[in-house]
Amino acid sequence: MMESQQRNAATDGQSGSTAGGTMRAIVQDAYGSANVLRLARIARPKVTGNQVLLRVHAAGLDRGTWHVMAGLPYLIRLAFGFRRPRNPVPGRDVAGTVVAVGSAVTRFSVGDEVFGVAPGSFAEYAVAREDKLVRKPANATFEQAAAAPISGVTALRAVCDVGRVQQGQRVLIIGASGGVGSYAVQLAKASGAEVTGVCGPAKLDLVRSLGADHVIDYTRDDFADGAQRYDVIINIAGNPTLSRLRRALAPTGTAVFVGGEDGGRLTGGIDRQLRALVLSRFVGQRLTGLIASERASDIERLGDLIEAGKVTPSIDRTFALEQAPEAMRHLVAGNARGKIVITV
Repeated sequence: MMESQQRNAATDGQSGSTAGGTMRAIVQDAYGSANVLRLARIARPKVTGNQVLLRVHAAGLDRGTWHVMAGLPYLIRLAFGFRRPRNPVPGRDVAGTVVAVGSAVTRFSVGDEVFGVAPGSFAEYAVAREDKLVRKPANATFEQAAAAPISGVTALRAVCDVGRVQQGQRVLIIGASGGVGSYAVQLAKASGAEVTGVCGPAKLDLVRSLGADHVIDYTRDDFADGAQRYDVIINIAGNPTLSRLRRALAPTGTAVFVGGEDGGRLTGGIDRQLRALVLSRFVGQRLTGLIASERASDIERLGDLIEAGKVTPSIDRTFALEQAPEAMRHLVAGNARGKIVITV
């Protein structure tokens, strides 16, 4: 009864300190480089129905946020806005404290510490759907929690659900030092696999520290030189040809395509994934893509692994909210070792 009264009070009290007024936020009025991002004061959001209002403590920065900022590949504009982003506030990963809930919310109350996905998280307050949030792991900071939802869940689904990595398998992770890759290495090791990570020379030590058994410097060595064939390949970074990937893949192995950088301004790497799906029907190897998912059940699975100590978010650097353009430039330059986090 007390919890219900508190929840209803939070909902009815939106006209007080948790609603109305303004807040600081990063906004963009057009697609483009990091130069389109600026700090502004805008109206504070309100919640209805199944929505939750968060006081944002930290927000993760991932490659997907860059795609939405730049409007590239052009195909994504069908979902996010043709001429400019429909939501002018970037950011999706979030960790924060519940300050108000909609009338249909049943899982959260004011004061709960949560993490998940909230469009517009580069702000002091953000609204998320109830089914995109879970409780923050007790042993994780807000910064660590904010680094987890999208990249961590993407890696979880690529390694465990689509790649079906099992104990004793040999797994190759291309792009092992980035946001998704840093989770993929840990998840593959937690599954009992022998893990080889591919990255640049400045990040070899990071990938080893994440638990990789072997590391390959892509500037010096070729993972497809025939010296080793892998049961599972998680292709996160770069754009290696299908023939090159298949040379490194066991005759009945699985290659999972995550994202698609450097694949063109119109479709990104989607065309390569489509060609892989068609080819997979005629060869013994399984070549498959990954459909994005932001379900609370997946975020909760990841949170359980973090709480159990099997996965630890790897944070490269944190930036203050007003430094979001600088953080984006750091990401685009390819300097990040793990995840970048915006603190609010």
